[in-house]
Amino acid sequence: MADLRKMVWSMLAISVLLYPLVSAVNEDLLFVNYHIHITNNVPNDLPPGIPSLRVHCKSGDRDIGEKEMFPHEDYTWDTKIDLFRTTLFFCNIWWEGKQQTIVAFKALRDEHRCRKHHNSCLWSVRDDGIYFSNDNSYWYNAYPW
Repeated sequence: MADLRKMVWSMLAISVLLYPLVSAVNEDLLFVNYHIHITNNVPNDLPPGIPSLRVHCKSGDRDIGEKEMFPHEDYTWDTKIDLFRTTLFFCNIWWEGKQQTIVAFKALRDEHRCRKHHNSCLWSVRDDGIYFSNDNSYWYNAYPW
């Protein structure tokens, strides 16, 4: 009886550990290269040559870096989803004394929604907040200032 119980628990543990891999491989999600874009669309009243926006993005193990951005400049990087679908990138964004932290890419949230437009998650920083689009047509204010 004890051996049967150990075998059932072992099979259950293996199933739980393998489920993310099996479900992701069925859809080839582990092999998709996702593109994250953050575009500076805030108005700029500063003199020429002075950046109007500052962005710093990173994950738990990868720092994309801090960037001072000029109007209409694009901050971009690529990533793949890890085996357990825990890939997560967040960004701190500063503009004219305002600060906002956004989740720029989260595997479980974005693995499907960002495949619509060339595997891209599109962000636009505007004067009333940070907007998201997965098709470059419809934008919504995901993070108001």
